[in-house]
Amino acid sequence: MKPKQSIRGAFVEASSFLTQCGVMEPQRNAQLLLEHVLGLSSTAYYMALPEPFPEAAVAAWVDAVTRKAAGEPAQYIIGEQEFYGLLFTVTPSVLIPRPETELLVEAILQQAERLWPDRTVASANGDATSATSTTEPLVVADIGTGSGAIAVTLASEAPYLRVYASDISPEALHVAERNAASHAAAVTFREGNLLAPFADMALDIVVSNPPYIPADTIAGLQREVRDFEPRLALDGGEDGLWPYRIMIEQMDLLIAPPRIIGFELGMGQAMDVADMLRQAGHWNEIIIVPDLAGIDRHVIGVDSLFEL
Repeated sequence: MKPKQSIRGAFVEASSFLTQCGVMEPQRNAQLLLEHVLGLSSTAYYMALPEPFPEAAVAAWVDAVTRKAAGEPAQYIIGEQEFYGLLFTVTPSVLIPRPETELLVEAILQQAERLWPDRTVASANGDATSATSTTEPLVVADIGTGSGAIAVTLASEAPYLRVYASDISPEALHVAERNAASHAAAVTFREGNLLAPFADMALDIVVSNPPYIPADTIAGLQREVRDFEPRLALDGGEDGLWPYRIMIEQMDLLIAPPRIIGFELGMGQAMDVADMLRQAGHWNEIIIVPDLAGIDRHVIGVDSLFEL
């Protein structure tokens, strides 16, 4: 880093360096790291650009830029990522929450409101007590929770839900528990493989963003993902579909199949996963939800014919 330069000068220098190192979105990454190192909001950052770069922050700045140049995701350097308007702690033990997963949360909430209007309408009107005191809450399990983004968001957005979450990684569960605590979200966490921790339970909703990358394609992923995000959260087996097959087989562990099941998946996997749900025969509606890029990203199974 050049001595006695402005914050703008540090930004320009870092952006150029990150570009030379092959970092994607070098300017965006440089800004994120500057805001983090200097403790500035986005608004304050722009106002501070002409100011001298503080000497006390030079070492932290050089370390952050060096780590980013080596490919480390900015979210791990900063230690957090926004999801559904909430900030989540992220570490190399968990997958970084992606914006497309917010659409899965929205789809689950929409289908819950459609199937159980008596449980959800009071909550939507701001009367959570009425929504939860007269009927039992709906039980939802987030499978492979990672940072807890899905589970914590559901608990925060929908007081009519009783939220559980599982992960096979104790390190991931530790991060998820921290995130639930920081947002005062009532989530019960269980360690284990996919649906196994919920054997003999009655679940109304199952939601999962499982590993779905085919094992032999992981080496070709961009380095930020391949070299830094946990392989356990990426590797979906030979064709990327083994977690979906196992979860569908594990439905026999539950008292009954959930009325709603929602999966996130990779490019080109939607039809295969939709066919799995159809063949299982538990859900009469299969809904495919594209992401903002038009990629079929989520498959939702709904049992809308259920009768008590």
